[in-house]
Amino acid sequence: MSLKGAAYIVGAYEHPTRHAGDKSLGQLHAEVALGALQDAGLTLEDVDGYFCAGDVPGWEGQGSGPLSMVEYLGLKLRHLDTTETWGSAYLNLVEHAARAIAAGKCRVALITQAGRPRADRMSPEAGHRKQAQTSGEAQFELPYGPVVTNMYGMCAMRHMYEHGTTSEQLAWIKVAASHHAKHNPNAMLQKVVTVEDVLESPIVSTPLHRLDCCVISDGGGAVVLAHPDVARSLKRPLVTPVGAGFTVKHLNGGYFDILASGGVQSGAEAFAQAGVTPRDIQYASLYDSFTITVLIQLENLGFCEPGQGGRFVSDGGLISGVGKLAVNTDGGGLCSNHPGNRGGMTKLIEAVRQLRGEAHCAVQVPDCRLALAHGTGGQLGARHGSATLILEREA
Repeated sequence: MSLKGAAYIVGAYEHPTRHAGDKSLGQLHAEVALGALQDAGLTLEDVDGYFCAGDVPGWEGQGSGPLSMVEYLGLKLRHLDTTETWGSAYLNLVEHAARAIAAGKCRVALITQAGRPRADRMSPEAGHRKQAQTSGEAQFELPYGPVVTNMYGMCAMRHMYEHGTTSEQLAWIKVAASHHAKHNPNAMLQKVVTVEDVLESPIVSTPLHRLDCCVISDGGGAVVLAHPDVARSLKRPLVTPVGAGFTVKHLNGGYFDILASGGVQSGAEAFAQAGVTPRDIQYASLYDSFTITVLIQLENLGFCEPGQGGRFVSDGGLISGVGKLAVNTDGGGLCSNHPGNRGGMTKLIEAVRQLRGEAHCAVQVPDCRLALAHGTGGQLGARHGSATLILEREA
């Protein structure tokens, strides 16, 4: 079933905080929910479908988090979806919400995401390791000490070995993000950096430098989807998902290509469903936990040929108004915000801003009508979920 016109994203809101020492996790979820509903011109009483992932408070342990969040918000639901695939979950949930609305399960769907690792002093390494300790593969992998930075460093080294990619080329991805972040008053890192700045920052995991890594931040975001009848009554820009894809990429018993993420499949599915090609995309929000994450996704999604990512991003290739493709015009996870170590929601929100013409004027893509958002949940080079979403603004 085609997604086009099945539902519309009518509300979007990103929390402005990057350090939530005075707010609970539940409060962050509530504030982004209210912000997105206000943007749509709706209230909590209008919501009859709630969609969330494992970042809601109370998920860990007895697993009652989604139920507690519904109670905390005072929602009266007809539909609930608690899909958990980390950073890719929120893009995947947009498809779930659109299909639920089309099936008559709900008319107004709310998706929230929030986190406070900065306030809780929890690094991505600690979070992933805590989760990994209870996984089925823990006894086989943890003795070797895998950590997030090392896994992505390994991907970068492999790309360099196979394709001659350089640290300078990876650095251009950070440079582009910083050129966008300088226009975002909420971005954690607003200073424009150079290739030399990236290369002179300390090595974290060879060949990745500190500035090749994303920020650690609190905050979150939410979006609201609505039935076409509701959406047209709100007098908001009509932004609809037209293509979606999702998959889980895993180690396959050791037989896998470390440079082929799940985006190969999820991207192909989304483009086929939308009936468009990468050349048609005017703006892209790409998961950017590290610079190498962006490079691999550009290739896997078909924006350039395998091995050509380094050339594609060099010399400002991702800077809005300068390069071949505007990517992460809010500064992305590399410079602006990576709430709860999950960047999928913020990628979705910036894509909506671009389609509405609400991005900062310095980075707004002129007459943006077709945008792509892609999320990765887990780790490249290991098991992860990949979700690709193509959005269109109707005339």
